[in-house]
Amino acid sequence: MSMPTGVHALVRRTHEERVLRALRGGGAMSRGQIAEIVGLSRSTLSEITGSLLQRGAIVVVDTDAAKREGSGRPAERLALDPGSGQFMGVDFGHRRVHVVVADASHEILVSGSTRYDDDAPWRTRIDLAFEFIDRLSVDAGVHYGALQGIGIGVPGPYPTQPTASPHATAVPALHGSADDVDAAFVGRFDAPVLVDNNTRLAALAEAISGGSAVDDLLYVRLSDGVGGGLVVGGRLVTGSTGLAGEFGHVMVEPEGKECRCGKFGCLETVASVPAILATCQDLGLRLETLDDLRASVERSHPVVDQVLRAAAVAVGHVVGTAAMALNPAQIVVGGEITRIAPVIVQQVTATVAYELFPRPAARPLVRAAELSDDDGAIGALAALFHNSPLLAGYPEADAASQAGPRQTTTEGVAHGRSR
Repeated sequence: MSMPTGVHALVRRTHEERVLRALRGGGAMSRGQIAEIVGLSRSTLSEITGSLLQRGAIVVVDTDAAKREGSGRPAERLALDPGSGQFMGVDFGHRRVHVVVADASHEILVSGSTRYDDDAPWRTRIDLAFEFIDRLSVDAGVHYGALQGIGIGVPGPYPTQPTASPHATAVPALHGSADDVDAAFVGRFDAPVLVDNNTRLAALAEAISGGSAVDDLLYVRLSDGVGGGLVVGGRLVTGSTGLAGEFGHVMVEPEGKECRCGKFGCLETVASVPAILATCQDLGLRLETLDDLRASVERSHPVVDQVLRAAAVAVGHVVGTAAMALNPAQIVVGGEITRIAPVIVQQVTATVAYELFPRPAARPLVRAAELSDDDGAIGALAALFHNSPLLAGYPEADAASQAGPRQTTTEGVAHGRSR
Protein backbone atom coordinates (compact mmCIF):
# COMPACT_ATOMS: atom_id res chain seq x y z
CA MET A 1 0.00 0.00 0.00
CA SER A 2 1.46 3.33 -1.03
CA MET A 3 1.62 5.79 1.85
CA PRO A 4 0.34 9.37 1.43
CA THR A 5 2.70 12.28 1.91
CA GLY A 6 2.50 15.90 2.98
CA VAL A 7 -0.97 17.21 3.86
CA HIS A 8 -2.56 13.89 2.93
CA ALA A 9 -0.32 12.13 5.47
CA LEU A 10 -1.33 14.64 8.14
CA VAL A 11 -5.03 14.07 7.44
CA ARG A 12 -4.57 10.29 7.36
CA ARG A 13 -2.70 10.21 10.66
CA THR A 14 -5.26 12.51 12.28
CA HIS A 15 -8.09 10.20 11.22
CA GLU A 16 -6.15 7.15 12.39
CA GLU A 17 -5.55 8.68 15.81
CA ARG A 18 -9.25 9.48 16.19
CA VAL A 19 -10.14 5.88 15.38
CA LEU A 20 -7.52 4.51 17.76
CA ARG A 21 -8.65 6.90 20.49
CA ALA A 22 -12.23 5.71 20.08
CA LEU A 23 -11.14 2.08 20.39
CA ARG A 24 -9.00 2.92 23.43
CA GLY A 25 -11.97 4.39 25.19
CA GLY A 26 -14.78 2.13 24.01
CA GLY A 27 -13.21 -1.27 23.46
CA ALA A 28 -14.31 -3.48 20.58
CA MET A 29 -16.77 -1.79 18.20
CA SER A 30 -18.22 -2.20 14.74
CA ARG A 31 -17.28 0.18 11.96
CA GLY A 32 -20.70 1.77 12.21
CA GLN A 33 -20.23 2.49 15.89
CA ILE A 34 -16.77 3.92 15.27
CA ALA A 35 -18.10 6.14 12.46
CA GLU A 36 -20.71 7.61 14.79
CA ILE A 37 -18.09 8.46 17.40
CA VAL A 38 -15.40 9.93 15.13
CA GLY A 39 -17.71 11.57 12.60
CA LEU A 40 -16.13 10.06 9.48
CA SER A 41 -18.02 8.86 6.42
CA ARG A 42 -18.37 5.11 5.96
CA SER A 43 -16.07 5.18 2.93
CA THR A 44 -13.34 7.16 4.70
CA LEU A 45 -13.61 4.99 7.79
CA SER A 46 -13.37 1.84 5.67
CA GLU A 47 -10.15 3.15 4.13
CA ILE A 48 -8.69 4.09 7.52
CA THR A 49 -9.60 0.82 9.24
CA GLY A 50 -8.37 -1.14 6.24
CA SER A 51 -4.94 0.48 6.58
CA LEU A 52 -4.87 -0.07 10.36
CA LEU A 53 -5.84 -3.72 9.91
CA GLN A 54 -3.17 -4.27 7.27
CA ARG A 55 -0.48 -2.75 9.47
CA GLY A 56 -1.60 -4.65 12.57
CA ALA A 57 -2.72 -1.68 14.68
CA ILE A 58 -6.17 -3.21 15.09
CA VAL A 59 -7.68 -6.68 14.72
CA VAL A 60 -11.08 -8.22 14.09
CA VAL A 61 -12.12 -9.81 17.38
CA ASP A 62 -15.61 -11.09 16.52
CA THR A 63 -18.91 -10.02 14.95
CA ASP A 64 -22.10 -8.62 16.37
CA ALA A 65 -24.05 -11.72 15.29
CA ALA A 66 -25.01 -12.64 18.86
CA LYS A 67 -26.55 -9.22 19.53
CA ARG A 68 -27.77 -8.39 16.04
CA GLU A 69 -31.51 -8.14 15.47
CA GLY A 70 -33.13 -8.94 12.13
CA SER A 71 -31.46 -10.15 8.97
CA GLY A 72 -28.34 -8.90 7.30
CA ARG A 73 -24.68 -9.70 7.33
CA PRO A 74 -23.10 -9.58 10.81
CA ALA A 75 -20.75 -6.63 11.27
CA GLU A 76 -17.16 -7.22 12.29
CA ARG A 77 -16.09 -5.77 15.62
CA LEU A 78 -12.66 -4.16 15.70
CA ALA A 79 -10.30 -3.67 18.65
CA LEU A 80 -6.74 -2.56 19.33
CA ASP A 81 -4.19 -5.28 18.68
CA PRO A 82 -2.61 -5.95 22.11
CA GLY A 83 0.66 -6.94 20.43
CA SER A 84 0.98 -3.82 18.30
CA GLY A 85 3.77 -1.44 19.25
CA GLN A 86 2.44 2.05 18.50
CA PHE A 87 5.14 4.23 20.04
CA MET A 88 8.85 3.59 20.59
CA GLY A 89 11.25 5.40 22.90
CA VAL A 90 14.98 4.86 22.34
CA ASP A 91 17.77 6.19 24.58
CA PHE A 92 21.30 5.91 23.18
CA GLY A 93 23.65 6.27 26.14
CA HIS A 94 27.42 6.34 25.96
CA ARG A 95 27.65 2.55 26.42
CA ARG A 96 24.12 1.15 26.04
CA VAL A 97 20.80 1.67 24.33
CA HIS A 98 17.45 1.47 26.18
CA VAL A 99 14.27 0.70 24.24
CA VAL A 100 10.68 1.09 25.48
CA VAL A 101 7.67 0.19 23.33
CA ALA A 102 4.12 1.30 24.18
CA ASP A 103 0.78 0.32 22.73
CA ALA A 104 -2.04 2.59 21.56
CA SER A 105 -3.23 2.98 25.16
CA HIS A 106 0.26 4.16 26.12
CA GLU A 107 0.83 1.09 28.27
CA ILE A 108 4.41 -0.18 28.05
CA LEU A 109 4.47 -3.52 26.26
CA VAL A 110 8.17 -4.30 26.45
CA SER A 111 11.44 -2.66 27.44
CA GLY A 112 15.09 -3.55 27.80
CA SER A 113 18.65 -2.54 26.99
CA THR A 114 21.79 -3.78 25.31
CA ARG A 115 25.38 -2.56 25.55
CA TYR A 116 28.06 -1.52 23.10
CA ASP A 117 31.61 -0.19 23.37
CA ASP A 118 32.09 3.41 24.45
CA ASP A 119 33.93 4.21 21.22
CA ALA A 120 31.49 2.39 18.91
CA PRO A 121 30.64 4.49 15.82
CA TRP A 122 27.07 5.57 15.31
CA ARG A 123 26.44 3.11 12.50
CA THR A 124 27.36 0.26 14.86
CA ARG A 125 25.15 1.66 17.62
CA ILE A 126 22.19 1.94 15.28
CA ASP A 127 22.68 -1.56 13.88
CA LEU A 128 22.89 -3.03 17.40
CA ALA A 129 19.74 -1.10 18.35
CA PHE A 130 17.88 -2.53 15.35
CA GLU A 131 19.02 -6.06 16.21
CA PHE A 132 17.88 -5.58 19.80
CA ILE A 133 14.51 -4.12 18.75
CA ASP A 134 13.98 -7.15 16.51
CA ARG A 135 14.88 -9.47 19.38
CA LEU A 136 12.36 -7.73 21.66
CA SER A 137 9.73 -8.26 18.98
CA VAL A 138 10.40 -11.99 18.79
CA ASP A 139 10.72 -12.53 22.54
CA ALA A 140 7.62 -10.54 23.51
CA GLY A 141 5.44 -11.13 20.45
CA VAL A 142 5.25 -7.41 19.69
CA HIS A 143 5.22 -6.07 16.14
CA TYR A 144 6.02 -2.61 14.78
CA GLY A 145 3.95 -2.38 11.61
CA ALA A 146 1.71 0.34 13.05
CA LEU A 147 4.25 2.59 14.75
CA GLN A 148 2.90 6.12 15.04
CA GLY A 149 6.11 7.71 16.26
CA ILE A 150 9.64 7.10 17.52
CA GLY A 151 11.36 9.29 20.09
CA ILE A 152 15.15 9.02 20.27
CA GLY A 153 17.55 10.36 22.87
CA VAL A 154 21.24 10.80 22.06
CA PRO A 155 24.15 11.79 24.33
CA GLY A 156 25.62 15.24 24.14
CA PRO A 157 24.12 18.34 22.52
CA TYR A 158 21.53 17.81 19.81
CA PRO A 159 19.88 20.76 18.02
CA THR A 160 16.09 20.46 18.27
CA GLN A 161 15.33 23.60 16.30
CA PRO A 162 17.01 25.98 13.83
CA THR A 163 19.71 28.08 15.45
CA ALA A 164 18.36 31.38 16.73
CA SER A 165 21.36 33.46 15.68
CA PRO A 166 22.94 33.65 12.23
CA HIS A 167 26.30 33.44 14.00
CA ALA A 168 25.40 30.32 16.01
CA THR A 169 26.19 26.83 14.76
CA ALA A 170 24.82 23.48 15.79
CA VAL A 171 27.00 21.60 18.25
CA PRO A 172 27.96 18.04 17.20
CA ALA A 173 27.38 15.06 19.46
CA LEU A 174 30.40 14.15 21.58
CA HIS A 175 30.66 10.63 20.10
CA GLY A 176 30.74 11.79 16.51
CA SER A 177 27.75 12.73 14.41
CA ALA A 178 24.32 11.44 15.38
CA ASP A 179 22.83 13.26 12.41
CA ASP A 180 21.94 10.04 10.59
CA VAL A 181 20.04 8.42 13.46
CA ASP A 182 16.70 9.97 12.51
CA ALA A 183 17.03 9.03 8.84
CA ALA A 184 18.03 5.47 9.79
CA PHE A 185 14.92 5.00 11.95
CA VAL A 186 12.61 6.63 9.41
CA GLY A 187 14.02 4.35 6.73
CA ARG A 188 13.62 1.26 8.90
CA PHE A 189 10.15 1.89 10.34
CA ASP A 190 8.54 4.55 8.11
CA ALA A 191 7.28 6.49 11.14
CA PRO A 192 7.74 10.07 12.37
CA VAL A 193 10.91 10.51 14.42
CA LEU A 194 11.87 13.01 17.13
CA VAL A 195 15.50 13.27 18.31
CA ASP A 196 16.84 15.18 21.31
CA ASN A 197 19.44 15.00 24.06
CA ASN A 198 18.71 11.91 26.15
CA THR A 199 19.08 13.52 29.57
CA ARG A 200 16.80 16.36 28.55
CA LEU A 201 14.20 13.74 27.73
CA ALA A 202 14.89 12.09 31.10
CA ALA A 203 14.26 15.47 32.75
CA LEU A 204 10.90 15.60 30.99
CA ALA A 205 10.03 12.12 32.28
CA GLU A 206 10.91 13.11 35.86
CA ALA A 207 9.04 16.40 35.65
CA ILE A 208 5.78 14.60 34.81
CA SER A 209 6.37 11.40 36.80
CA GLY A 210 4.15 12.48 39.66
CA GLY A 211 1.14 12.92 37.39
CA SER A 212 1.36 16.72 37.24
CA ALA A 213 4.13 18.78 35.71
CA VAL A 214 6.76 20.55 37.82
CA ASP A 215 7.21 24.06 36.45
CA ASP A 216 10.83 24.51 37.57
CA LEU A 217 13.11 21.50 37.80
CA LEU A 218 16.82 20.85 37.43
CA TYR A 219 17.81 17.29 36.48
CA VAL A 220 21.27 15.69 36.45
CA ARG A 221 21.98 12.07 35.55
CA LEU A 222 25.13 10.22 36.62
CA SER A 223 25.67 7.29 34.29
CA ASP A 224 28.30 6.38 31.69
CA GLY A 225 28.45 10.13 31.23
CA VAL A 226 26.94 13.08 33.10
CA GLY A 227 24.14 15.05 31.53
CA GLY A 228 21.21 17.15 32.57
CA GLY A 229 18.04 18.91 31.65
CA LEU A 230 16.12 22.01 32.67
CA VAL A 231 12.46 22.79 33.09
CA VAL A 232 12.13 26.55 33.55
CA GLY A 233 8.87 28.45 33.86
CA GLY A 234 6.86 25.43 32.80
CA ARG A 235 8.91 24.82 29.64
CA LEU A 236 11.42 22.13 28.75
CA VAL A 237 14.44 24.22 27.79
CA THR A 238 16.66 23.27 24.85
CA GLY A 239 18.79 26.39 24.43
CA SER A 240 19.78 28.05 21.15
CA THR A 241 21.96 25.14 20.02
CA GLY A 242 20.77 22.27 22.22
CA LEU A 243 23.33 22.83 25.00
CA ALA A 244 20.93 23.62 27.84
CA GLY A 245 21.59 21.36 30.82
CA GLU A 246 25.07 20.13 29.83
CA PHE A 247 26.23 20.01 33.45
CA GLY A 248 28.67 17.19 32.71
CA HIS A 249 30.95 19.58 30.84
CA VAL A 250 31.16 22.28 33.48
CA MET A 251 34.73 22.44 34.77
CA VAL A 252 35.17 21.44 38.42
CA GLU A 253 38.91 20.61 38.51
CA PRO A 254 41.06 22.99 36.41
CA GLU A 255 44.02 20.58 36.59
CA GLY A 256 41.86 17.49 36.25
CA LYS A 257 41.69 14.65 33.74
CA GLU A 258 40.94 15.13 30.06
CA CYS A 259 37.26 14.82 29.22
CA ARG A 260 35.79 13.24 26.10
CA CYS A 261 34.76 16.78 25.04
CA GLY A 262 38.42 17.85 24.82
CA LYS A 263 38.47 20.02 27.96
CA PHE A 264 40.04 19.09 31.29
CA GLY A 265 38.44 18.59 34.69
CA CYS A 266 34.80 18.48 33.61
CA LEU A 267 32.22 17.16 36.07
CA GLU A 268 31.98 14.02 33.92
CA THR A 269 35.62 13.20 34.68
CA VAL A 270 34.75 13.14 38.40
CA ALA A 271 31.16 12.01 38.79
CA SER A 272 30.33 9.64 35.91
CA VAL A 273 30.21 5.94 36.76
CA PRO A 274 33.45 5.13 34.86
CA ALA A 275 35.19 8.06 36.60
CA ILE A 276 34.06 6.92 40.06
CA LEU A 277 35.20 3.35 39.40
CA ALA A 278 38.54 4.59 38.04
CA THR A 279 39.12 6.82 41.09
CA CYS A 280 38.46 3.88 43.40
CA GLN A 281 41.04 1.86 41.47
CA ASP A 282 43.55 4.73 41.69
CA LEU A 283 43.12 4.55 45.46
CA GLY A 284 43.83 0.83 45.53
CA LEU A 285 40.28 -0.58 45.48
CA ARG A 286 39.72 -2.58 42.31
CA LEU A 287 36.14 -2.08 41.14
CA GLU A 288 35.09 -2.78 37.57
CA THR A 289 31.29 -2.77 37.57
CA LEU A 290 28.35 -1.26 39.38
CA ASP A 291 27.80 -4.63 41.03
CA ASP A 292 31.32 -4.37 42.49
CA LEU A 293 30.48 -0.87 43.70
CA ARG A 294 27.22 -2.07 45.25
CA ALA A 295 29.04 -4.77 47.20
CA SER A 296 31.55 -2.24 48.54
CA VAL A 297 28.78 0.19 49.51
CA GLU A 298 27.00 -2.58 51.40
CA ARG A 299 30.26 -3.25 53.30
CA SER A 300 30.62 0.50 54.01
CA HIS A 301 34.11 0.52 52.50
CA PRO A 302 35.79 3.82 53.49
CA VAL A 303 37.45 4.34 50.08
CA VAL A 304 34.12 4.04 48.29
CA ASP A 305 32.45 6.40 50.73
CA GLN A 306 35.26 8.92 50.24
CA VAL A 307 35.07 8.77 46.44
CA LEU A 308 31.27 8.92 46.31
CA ARG A 309 31.11 11.90 48.65
CA ALA A 310 33.78 13.78 46.68
CA ALA A 311 31.92 13.16 43.44
CA ALA A 312 28.64 14.25 45.02
CA VAL A 313 30.22 17.44 46.37
CA ALA A 314 31.31 18.29 42.81
CA VAL A 315 27.80 17.61 41.54
CA GLY A 316 26.37 19.71 44.35
CA HIS A 317 28.61 22.66 43.50
CA VAL A 318 27.53 22.60 39.83
CA VAL A 319 23.80 22.17 40.38
CA GLY A 320 23.89 24.52 43.37
CA THR A 321 25.31 27.27 41.18
CA ALA A 322 22.65 26.61 38.57
CA ALA A 323 19.97 26.58 41.27
CA MET A 324 21.10 29.97 42.55
CA ALA A 325 20.45 31.39 39.08
CA LEU A 326 17.28 29.45 38.22
CA ASN A 327 15.59 28.91 41.62
CA PRO A 328 14.08 25.49 40.77
CA ALA A 329 11.44 23.83 42.93
CA GLN A 330 13.20 20.49 42.60
CA ILE A 331 16.67 19.13 41.87
CA VAL A 332 16.56 15.53 40.69
CA VAL A 333 19.64 13.28 40.67
CA GLY A 334 19.25 10.26 38.39
CA GLY A 335 21.22 7.24 37.30
CA GLU A 336 21.40 3.69 38.62
CA ILE A 337 24.31 4.63 40.88
CA THR A 338 22.01 6.82 43.00
CA ARG A 339 19.98 3.74 43.94
CA ILE A 340 23.14 1.80 44.74
CA ALA A 341 24.63 4.62 46.79
CA PRO A 342 22.03 6.87 48.49
CA VAL A 343 24.91 8.83 50.00
CA ILE A 344 25.24 10.62 46.65
CA VAL A 345 21.84 12.31 46.94
CA GLN A 346 22.42 12.95 50.64
CA GLN A 347 25.72 14.72 49.93
CA VAL A 348 24.31 16.66 46.97
CA THR A 349 21.50 17.84 49.26
CA ALA A 350 23.97 19.02 51.90
CA THR A 351 26.21 20.77 49.37
CA VAL A 352 23.29 22.52 47.66
CA ALA A 353 21.98 23.68 51.05
CA TYR A 354 25.39 25.20 51.79
CA GLU A 355 25.66 26.82 48.34
CA LEU A 356 22.25 28.52 48.46
CA PHE A 357 20.78 31.22 50.65
CA PRO A 358 20.50 30.10 54.29
CA ARG A 359 16.74 30.68 54.30
CA PRO A 360 15.22 27.13 54.25
CA ALA A 361 12.17 28.22 52.26
CA ALA A 362 14.46 29.19 49.37
CA ARG A 363 15.95 25.72 49.08
CA PRO A 364 14.70 23.34 46.42
CA LEU A 365 13.67 19.78 47.14
CA VAL A 366 16.63 17.55 46.26
CA ARG A 367 15.58 13.98 45.49
CA ALA A 368 16.65 10.83 43.69
CA ALA A 369 14.99 10.13 40.35
CA GLU A 370 11.72 8.23 40.66
CA LEU A 371 12.15 6.42 37.36
CA SER A 372 14.74 3.82 36.45
CA ASP A 373 17.67 4.13 34.07
CA ASP A 374 15.28 3.96 31.10
CA ASP A 375 13.91 7.40 31.99
CA GLY A 376 15.39 8.86 28.79
CA ALA A 377 13.43 6.36 26.68
CA ILE A 378 10.27 7.06 28.71
CA GLY A 379 10.83 10.79 28.26
CA ALA A 380 11.17 10.21 24.52
CA LEU A 381 7.72 8.62 24.54
CA ALA A 382 6.30 11.56 26.51
CA ALA A 383 7.79 13.99 23.99
CA LEU A 384 6.10 12.02 21.21
CA PHE A 385 2.72 12.37 22.88
CA HIS A 386 3.46 16.09 23.07
CA ASN A 387 0.49 17.36 25.05
CA SER A 388 2.30 18.22 28.30
CA PRO A 389 2.40 22.00 28.88
CA LEU A 390 6.16 21.57 29.39
CA LEU A 391 6.44 20.98 25.64
CA ALA A 392 4.94 24.25 24.45
CA GLY A 393 7.04 25.33 21.48
CA TYR A 394 8.94 22.02 21.47
CA PRO A 395 9.50 20.48 18.01
CA GLU A 396 7.11 17.83 16.78
CA ALA A 397 8.18 14.39 15.64
CA ASP A 398 8.81 14.47 11.92
CA ALA A 399 9.49 12.08 9.09
CA ALA A 400 10.36 12.22 5.44
CA SER A 401 6.63 12.55 4.74
CA GLN A 402 6.34 15.61 7.03
CA ALA A 403 3.61 13.83 8.93
CA GLY A 404 1.93 15.87 11.62
CA PRO A 405 1.60 15.52 15.38
CA ARG A 406 -0.55 13.21 17.41
CA GLN A 407 -2.34 14.78 20.34
CA THR A 408 -2.57 12.08 22.99
CA THR A 409 -2.02 11.65 26.72
CA THR A 410 1.18 11.25 28.71
CA GLU A 411 -0.49 9.65 31.73
CA GLY A 412 0.48 6.01 31.18
CA VAL A 413 4.08 6.74 30.31
CA ALA A 414 4.49 9.39 32.98
CA HIS A 415 3.94 6.69 35.56
CA GLY A 416 6.07 4.15 33.68
CA ARG A 417 3.25 1.59 33.71
CA SER A 418 3.81 -1.73 32.02
CA ARG A 419 1.90 -4.88 31.34
